[in-house]
Amino acid sequence: MTALLGLAGLFLATALAYAMVGFGGGSTYTALLVLADTDYRILPAISLACNITVVTGSVLQYSSAGLVRWKQLVPLVALSIPMAWLGGLMEIPERLFITILGLALLASAAALMIRQPAPAGPRKSLPPWSGPALGGGIGFLAGLVGIGGGIFLAPILHFLRWGKAREIAAAASVFILVNSLAGLAGQFQRLSGSGDIGAIIDYWPLLPAVLIGGQIGVWLGRTRTSEVWLIRLTALLVLFVAVRLLWRASGF
Repeated sequence: MTALLGLAGLFLATALAYAMVGFGGGSTYTALLVLADTDYRILPAISLACNITVVTGSVLQYSSAGLVRWKQLVPLVALSIPMAWLGGLMEIPERLFITILGLALLASAAALMIRQPAPAGPRKSLPPWSGPALGGGIGFLAGLVGIGGGIFLAPILHFLRWGKAREIAAAASVFILVNSLAGLAGQFQRLSGSGDIGAIIDYWPLLPAVLIGGQIGVWLGRTRTSEVWLIRLTALLVLFVAVRLLWRASGF
């Protein structure tokens, strides 16, 4: 129990940091569980449940503030939902799982390091074909390794001048929520067939931890004018975890 409470503390800090910039933290949750020697078959389900807990509060806060552009989000989530479910159904070898997760974390760290406010200029809409293609690809990866995918979506939206910084954070939160729900459905369907679903219950303390951290984080992200220092620190921590995972996957 002591180890689990320590893990819950790390999850709370992760949720706070990621929620400040509109993310759920699923990739880092999964990495922390891998490093804690949790059965890799149940990792995505635990991480996705934590993601949902964090970003549900984020979506509610962003929506009440009028920052969610629902109409523009439809092309992004239309294909991501079934692809996240499909990814959640698939089980891959442990080494491949850890390798994909490590690479995803490297990309996450890079995305956080280069994250800047959207450049000045008019908003731009995505080309009709690009929304479903982008959302579907990210959604499949999200369901496969237990992440929401917002960490990949947000930098692209910033580059395309899709909206203001907080609007993009709101869009990432919605994207993470729908993908996490679809991915979790696929994971539960897979785990119920293998009989492993009961093992998830032992990790219940992680959910209140991320709920508290996430609510504090999204409030800070909405009200503080600058969170650059926290973004950079989070990126360094994610990079450290990614290197550890890839080293572990290499077998050295």
